[in-house]
Amino acid sequence: MESKDMELLKTEEKSENKKPKKKEKKKKKEKLTFTLTKKGKHISHFTNFLRVLIIPIFFLLSPFKYYGAKKIKDGSLIYVCNHYTMVDALYIAATTWEGVHYMAKRENFEIPVIGWGLRKIKGISVNRDGSDVRGVLDSLKCLKAGEKIAIFPEGTRNRLGNDELLPFYHGAAMIAIKTKTPILPMVIYKKPRLFRTTHILLGEPFELTKYYDKKLTPEEAVKADDEIREAMIALRQKHKEYLEAKKNAKRNKKA
Repeated sequence: MESKDMELLKTEEKSENKKPKKKEKKKKKEKLTFTLTKKGKHISHFTNFLRVLIIPIFFLLSPFKYYGAKKIKDGSLIYVCNHYTMVDALYIAATTWEGVHYMAKRENFEIPVIGWGLRKIKGISVNRDGSDVRGVLDSLKCLKAGEKIAIFPEGTRNRLGNDELLPFYHGAAMIAIKTKTPILPMVIYKKPRLFRTTHILLGEPFELTKYYDKKLTPEEAVKADDEIREAMIALRQKHKEYLEAKKNAKRNKKA
């Protein structure tokens, strides 16, 4: 009986081995770019949902006001902004109804909730040292498709909360030059605080046309990034002078 049972077991094992194995489902690769509407807008439905849900609540707790460029055109654009807090991305998101690809350091994508959110809004992962070829290529692809990206060139939050820009990680200029994309300098004037109005300064978009169609030397690449930094510093200085003039006019009126 035992030998018969063994033979039966062997035949069952053989028949199981002959059964075709289920094919493993291939993970569907996430599309990098946004949905293009009939009107030519690059829309992120998830981002729009967050805009409607979160921005009004955030505005009640920490109001903000824009100064400068009144309307952001649809189409490819590079936002270059200084960085104080984790919610700085909201100030960019509130300027447009198009999707924006935020360039963020790779470590952020590994944090459970934050990483999930970044992937949902099609963020672009980069190394802090700017050596991430994949991140640069993804940025180029998005811009060539007519979409927007946002870069925080300081690479980390300004925890001191002072008015000085931190040293820049280079790369924003090179991406703009390669894709011939306008740059919008954007400055958060002071570190955002609860129940105090934050001033957001929007410069006029400009292009680094003198560097187009040239093979840049390392010095020229650095110089191009410095031009973006200088535009941001000038934006802050101009707003500082505007506030001082406004303050003086009030004093003179009272006198």
